[in-house]
Amino acid sequence: MSMMYSIVILDHGRITSLYVLVNCCTGAKMNHCGLLTAKKEPVPLKSIEVELEVRDHVATVVSTLLYENKEDKPLEAVFVFPLPGDAAVCHFSAKIGQTQIVAEVKEKQKAHEEYDDALSSGQQAFLLEESDQSPDIFSLSVGSLPPGESASIRLEYVTELAVQADDGLRFCLPAVLNPRYQPQGSEGGSVQVTSVPASLVPYSLSFSARVSSPRPISKVESKCSLDPLQYLNTEQTQATVKLAAGHKFDRDVELLIYYKDAHQPTAVVEAGQASAKPGTLMGDPVVMLSLYPEFPQAVMSSVASCGEFVFLIDRSGSMDCPMDNSNQQETRIGSARDTLLLLLKSLPMGCYFNIYSFGSSYQHIFLKSVEYSEKTMEEALKKVEEMDADLGGTEILEPLKHIYSQPCIPSQPRQLFVFTDGEVENTKEVINLVRDNSGSHRCFSFGIGEGASSALINGLAKEGGGHAQFITGTDRMQPKVMQSLRFALQPAVVDISVTWDLPKAVSVTVLSPPITTIFQGQRSLVYAQLTGQVGAAPCHSEIPLWSDFSALKNSPEAAEGCVTVKYSLTGHPSQNQLRFSLKPAEDTGLTVHRLGARTLIRSLEMDIGNEVEQDEGVKQKVVELSVQSGVSSSFTAFIAVNKDDSEAIQGPLLRRNVPAPRMMFASYCTMSCASSDICYADDSCEAEAYCLEECCDEGDEGDESDKTLSCSGPFDNSFEAAMPKQPRRDPLLQLVSLQKASGCWLLEPALAAALGKTSEEVENPKPSVVNKEVWATILALIWLHGFKSDVQDEWELLAMKAASWLCAQKAPCVTECVEAGNALLGCKVQKDSLGI
Repeated sequence: MSMMYSIVILDHGRITSLYVLVNCCTGAKMNHCGLLTAKKEPVPLKSIEVELEVRDHVATVVSTLLYENKEDKPLEAVFVFPLPGDAAVCHFSAKIGQTQIVAEVKEKQKAHEEYDDALSSGQQAFLLEESDQSPDIFSLSVGSLPPGESASIRLEYVTELAVQADDGLRFCLPAVLNPRYQPQGSEGGSVQVTSVPASLVPYSLSFSARVSSPRPISKVESKCSLDPLQYLNTEQTQATVKLAAGHKFDRDVELLIYYKDAHQPTAVVEAGQASAKPGTLMGDPVVMLSLYPEFPQAVMSSVASCGEFVFLIDRSGSMDCPMDNSNQQETRIGSARDTLLLLLKSLPMGCYFNIYSFGSSYQHIFLKSVEYSEKTMEEALKKVEEMDADLGGTEILEPLKHIYSQPCIPSQPRQLFVFTDGEVENTKEVINLVRDNSGSHRCFSFGIGEGASSALINGLAKEGGGHAQFITGTDRMQPKVMQSLRFALQPAVVDISVTWDLPKAVSVTVLSPPITTIFQGQRSLVYAQLTGQVGAAPCHSEIPLWSDFSALKNSPEAAEGCVTVKYSLTGHPSQNQLRFSLKPAEDTGLTVHRLGARTLIRSLEMDIGNEVEQDEGVKQKVVELSVQSGVSSSFTAFIAVNKDDSEAIQGPLLRRNVPAPRMMFASYCTMSCASSDICYADDSCEAEAYCLEECCDEGDEGDESDKTLSCSGPFDNSFEAAMPKQPRRDPLLQLVSLQKASGCWLLEPALAAALGKTSEEVENPKPSVVNKEVWATILALIWLHGFKSDVQDEWELLAMKAASWLCAQKAPCVTECVEAGNALLGCKVQKDSLGI
């Protein structure tokens, strides 16, 4: 029998919790006995069943959690777990035996008091609440579960699916919860995360999805193993898919759903709740608009030649994790370095740039943003090569403050790119800072690895008027980042306004924040409450009059509404219109209302600042809206109490913390306790067990930065063996690294080696009248198009810069050069496809 001690959770160097995982093994086969606390207490959560229903781009998720108490005393089980940051949690109930208890939404403090009172009086109670620090972390408390009894917990939420660069719609069920870093000296209690290595989670997960859309479903993809997609009709507009058995919890459950003709603007009008008062959010109809503005192709084919590009790179210890379990050699920080190479090579001449990196402290390459040139690019690349995941914790707030304190450069719009694995605890504080500075920049965010905080990554982009991307599993970081650079280089859309044309007796209250950013091919969502009677149809239509919305629902014809989005693009006014029927959709339940309520709640929460009286008014409004709509907020919680007449549960409650899966950090055995709130033991050493209880001396009041967590025994000897060997550089990156800031390549031995040729083989076919740089650049472009067309997204911008440089040279014999280059490299690339 072997034993492995898995995780120590620290609070500024102090041990707060120690969880021990005990494994029983016989020979080569290992059977897990389940997760036990330090006192060998079993975990009561047995299984999680998730049912997903996707209608077009909206998802409804129902999770059922089965708890069972196999101990001889009553339990309180606490489970801290992740949800999507933009989810609207709208239902929470518990079933004990034949008794169903549906939770109510109440002000958070009142809910806590009711929960505590119920437990102290021997009643069963259930509490679900959102973290004060981050809206993507929830805590579920199951109180007074008697010996031998089970409870089934049902949790439901709705969310929109994000549009990806390849037009897919992304659904993510967060399965991984990595502990969040709490900056030194920050206010508020930390989220106590109980977690174990993902492969050792003691409960099971089943997942099934049903997808329906007005348009045919092309395919459904996932990095997780799925059973084959099953179409339910000949039109292929409905389908089901299931997660294959044996999910290992080593990654989030992600689905990418592809529809034919995905970029279609739509509108869904949903009737109000019959029991709610007219004039209220839940009593009135709510409309959800999905807008896909289309820009003229001539405008979109051009890219900006100016801008200030600021890159902010996470260098905390967790960035040394592998990008994917199947490729241990490629780390997050290594992929970030490669991506910075592509970014720096793709920047336009005439722009400005700087690179910041952060951990427990932060650094910047230049004192202020500098003009992009060969000299500054090379200086930056040398610094990038030296970057490692060696700056400790994840304190992103201070470098952001420093960036925003720098004056903007006239006529150089600031574009901020943030790369992080998103394991921070002060999410709301960070997002508020970005929002307060949103008028001076656009923010593009990248969540790296499993468990990155969706609330942080999406919040940065939303409040910063940019675009969010998630890089998980076998995803390559480079194409997603270059997609965002293309967005950043798009001409800025300004003077955006939304106008409504509705029947005269209908008024509109927009629930969504104003649209501040529009990108080609990206969706903008607008929620609005429609109040009043439809007294007359708009003048542009001949539609019968309707007295109220309930009549509309059952009528064959309905009045129309129209929304117009106006904006200015490169100085030219443009607009897009969407006409829609006011007839309520059928069978949507209250999904649109709940999403609209969630949108308004999040906007109000973001308005809370330092004005006490004003903040109290906003909080009260959030609580009222949350209670009325049944949607969670940071100031409310779901509470359910079993008030039947059964005998009170006797005896003190035993608390059991249910673990969430986490990804293992890099397998280094020495870690600074001050660099992170979390210390880990390496789970790769199976032969021996080493207790970590004394890793940090609680009695030591000295400088905590000197404290280290050290492992003994075979860990010490395996440190160097655990270091990954540096792989040979990717041929594409090898070629790209040789490009000059102007866009050209030099005819040099390094270029010949990158092309797989000798210097003589490369130099001899050059036409005599063509200079060396022109010949070298044409060869590089032919190689890119001939051998790397499958990753064109990664090099397209730098190739455009090279083509522009070639055109500016007005070189002779370009056609002859292309023919000779094709013959040399064995390609058949057409001159026109090179852009020259």
